[in-house]
Amino acid sequence: MTNNIPFNRAARKICIVCEGNEEYEYLKRLIDLHVWNSIYKVELKNAEGNGNIAARYQDGYQNDVYDAVFVFCDTEKKTHEQYKDIKRKINDIHGLDVAKYVVIFANPCTMQIVSKHWTDQNITSPAKPVNAPLIKSYTGVEKYKGRGDQIEKVMETITSDNYAEMKGRVMQMPTDDEICGSTNFFELLENLESDDCSWIDELNDKLNL
Repeated sequence: MTNNIPFNRAARKICIVCEGNEEYEYLKRLIDLHVWNSIYKVELKNAEGNGNIAARYQDGYQNDVYDAVFVFCDTEKKTHEQYKDIKRKINDIHGLDVAKYVVIFANPCTMQIVSKHWTDQNITSPAKPVNAPLIKSYTGVEKYKGRGDQIEKVMETITSDNYAEMKGRVMQMPTDDEICGSTNFFELLENLESDDCSWIDELNDKLNL
């Protein structure tokens, strides 16, 4: 398909399509903390469910407003069928095997990344009741179920100081999305902190081979 993303523009606008409320509120918190380079204007879109992600991505990619568009989502439990379907649909949009460049994942869930602000312990299940004790121990939030008020309280514990701790921890994590306890989030962080924007042009070259 035709790429309408502009090149070499002074203002670098990045769109990140978030699977749901946890992803959206987490990235919004990082934006509010100003931990990324100010040369990037990061805009978030809440897909409100993994079934809407590919369409939101396509809309953002075909829009001539953004320099780069990403997806931020869970792999969920094995066999990761919904996650694989997202990647397949994105590959179909481009006609190329490129989802690996634009899909930012956490296996099994986004709380895997969020928890790295406080602990090295890996999350092994996307089930909220399973993870509730860990979340309570570090945030004080009781019986976490992903309600709006609970998400808000969890995000209040995210700071610029423990952002640096999280980054150090995710840097050590595997990037194979089949492995529980993996993520490729570190690469996005490195790019959004960089004052060298050439990674955007390199990304778009890969999407338009």
